[in-house]
Amino acid sequence: MSLETLKKEALELLTELVETPSFSKEEHNTAKLLEAWFEQHQIPFHRENNNLWAFNKHYKEGAPLLLLNSHHDTVKPNVGYTRDPFMATLEDGKLFGLGSNDAGGCLVSLLAVFTWLYDQKNLNYNLVMVASAEEENSGANGLNSVLKSIPAPDVAIVGEPTQMQLAIAEKGLVVFDATIAGTPGHAAHPNDNNAIYNTIEVLQWFKDYKFEKSSDLLGDVKLTVSQIQAGTQHNVVPAAVKLVIDVRVNEKYSNAEINEILQNEAPCSIEPRSLRLGSSSIPEDHPLVQAGINMGRKTYGSPTLSDQAVLSCPSLKLGPGDSTRSHSADEFIYVDEIFKGIDIYAELLESVLAKKSVQKSH
Repeated sequence: MSLETLKKEALELLTELVETPSFSKEEHNTAKLLEAWFEQHQIPFHRENNNLWAFNKHYKEGAPLLLLNSHHDTVKPNVGYTRDPFMATLEDGKLFGLGSNDAGGCLVSLLAVFTWLYDQKNLNYNLVMVASAEEENSGANGLNSVLKSIPAPDVAIVGEPTQMQLAIAEKGLVVFDATIAGTPGHAAHPNDNNAIYNTIEVLQWFKDYKFEKSSDLLGDVKLTVSQIQAGTQHNVVPAAVKLVIDVRVNEKYSNAEINEILQNEAPCSIEPRSLRLGSSSIPEDHPLVQAGINMGRKTYGSPTLSDQAVLSCPSLKLGPGDSTRSHSADEFIYVDEIFKGIDIYAELLESVLAKKSVQKSH
């Protein structure tokens, strides 16, 4: 099947995906649309929960495995929408609708190119295409659960909107719950240990704190107090104030190191929710990256989290669309971005799959 035909089919699929609600953990109906794609193109596939995956037809034992991945879940539409988020509307070359940019355009583009490559012989890599669930909430039944059911990938392309530039590094994430203690009591009585007042110095500490190691690609570790909660009624001084701390981690630190530093230095009790969403990267001299550079693509470091965080292999984030549109009101993607994305994916993969002397990683 020609790429031009697959482009048209990809746009039709994206329209269907946008018009089918698929919040994280509720992707069963979009999973059915993806099943239909594989069945229509006579590609055997596997499904577990709401994840679907398929291998290339001429899978060769012992060859390295290249993972192609994007997700079909979405966040919930924010209150700023002026359009129906579940109506796929084409206007002025834009396809509007929830999930069109993040990451429906990437998903259908990768699916189109995987389908185009599916029955080609003598590829240097085996291919596995994974359409994953629960990316937006880093859920337990997302890509991380699929990795238990497939051979370990040697390298991956993760489809997220990057304007088809090469995100060769991505920040990790640790979310902390912090507690500032005080003495509870009646608001009418003196209290030199008011937890809310104690929080003033703690907030200033977090605002001023800097991690020493900066990155050329990803910049500084970014620490942000994103939530605060205290008190139940006007006349009661609470026993504690609760904070949520969002820490975006560059590749100079492991999440465990970030946790150790804050445990030792923070002026309050602090506990991480999880340490599993680490930073990720791919060497600039990797054949995938070099092929992209030779095509005129630029490299950069991405501040946003994706399913790369659950991969242990080198991974490249690459896809049509613009990250700044993700989770925005009246989300959209340009149709030309999808078509050009398919062309770039195809050229990049064709270049790498045709090269010689590919070695399996260990």
